[in-house]
Amino acid sequence: MKKVLVKPFAFGLVIFLSITSAVAQLYSSAELDKNYDMVLKNPGVQIEATEAINMLYNYKFAEADAEFRWLRYRYPKHPMPHFLMGLAEWWKIVPNTDIETYDKKFLAHMDSTITLAETLYEDEKNKIEPAFFLAAAHAFKGRLYSERKQWTKATFAGKNALKYLEVCKGNGDLSPELLFGDGIYNYYAQWVPSEYPLLKPILAFFPKGNKKLGEQQLEKVGNNAFYTRVEARYFLLQIYSMENEYGKAYEMAKYMWQTFPNNPYFERYFCRTAFVTGKTGEAEKAAQNILDKISQGMPGYEGVSGRNAAYVLGFYNMQYYRNYDLASQYFKKAVEFSTQTNSMNAGYYVSSLLGLGKIAEMQKNYDEALSYYKLADDKADRNSSQDKEAKKHIDSLKKLKREERRNRRK
Repeated sequence: MKKVLVKPFAFGLVIFLSITSAVAQLYSSAELDKNYDMVLKNPGVQIEATEAINMLYNYKFAEADAEFRWLRYRYPKHPMPHFLMGLAEWWKIVPNTDIETYDKKFLAHMDSTITLAETLYEDEKNKIEPAFFLAAAHAFKGRLYSERKQWTKATFAGKNALKYLEVCKGNGDLSPELLFGDGIYNYYAQWVPSEYPLLKPILAFFPKGNKKLGEQQLEKVGNNAFYTRVEARYFLLQIYSMENEYGKAYEMAKYMWQTFPNNPYFERYFCRTAFVTGKTGEAEKAAQNILDKISQGMPGYEGVSGRNAAYVLGFYNMQYYRNYDLASQYFKKAVEFSTQTNSMNAGYYVSSLLGLGKIAEMQKNYDEALSYYKLADDKADRNSSQDKEAKKHIDSLKKLKREERRNRRK
């Protein structure tokens, strides 16, 4: 599995270096050149942009887009409106990065950001602000290209992002906003080589990271920053989970979901962390909310969140309520969502198959149970706990069927 992820993470490191320092500094107005008549120096515009960004995170894209278009009308030569409109397209991609529906618009807005920022970069004495936009836009393009396995394009985008990042370098200690980039870099510069040793030669050209310091820096940003608070918490959710700090992940996910109740990514994380930390009532309610929102066709709610939610409800109905018919329905939903999202190797898919096998076995439908176990065994990672469990049940059922045949002969 790790071999498949080496290339995305190679480009991912470049993206982390680029996106985080660039985007974090993108919104900070206090340190901007005083000779600039900067959009973000205007408190009224700052409030407008912040409200629009909050609507974006809450998946109210039409309302956010109206604000962004107003900003574009007022500042037609500034890269910020196009960047924010592109960011909105990116968050449409976030719930399921396999969906390519929004790629074209996303890339168009990032290209417009680059064109406008390049003009500012050439015309103005102060290069810092347009360099922020150039680094951010190239970095986001690189991230999308790596998701699409377009490695050559991702490489060039990453190199361009790093080029402009150099212009911004060294500003991380100026404010909590600017600390965001340092935090992301410090964490992932240590995490990536420890998880993917094949990347060590590449990372030798970069400064060493410090995971603990990076996490602390992001927590500072998440607690004190104004514009980059949400992005810092978005990354902290992933970091807490990777570090097995599930209590912290649960608290963060719950806060983010309460703040942005229609954001499918945050609600999915809340459901997952509540489930892992034993918050049965909250996990169950969140899972049902997710399935209801999928049925209602709410933006961003689709199969990736659905397979998670359906499995949680199947697990509770099988283990706690002993409602095996309902549990079977939810497990089948999880399998269906996994098939829709082409994620048949995912843990939720395999666990749902095991659940269906156990229910069929309890109901003495041995042939059906065996088919579920065999499929789970085929899709599970070799020597994983799921693989071993599937094999154990297969051997047990085969033994049972042999005994039944012997008994019939007597």
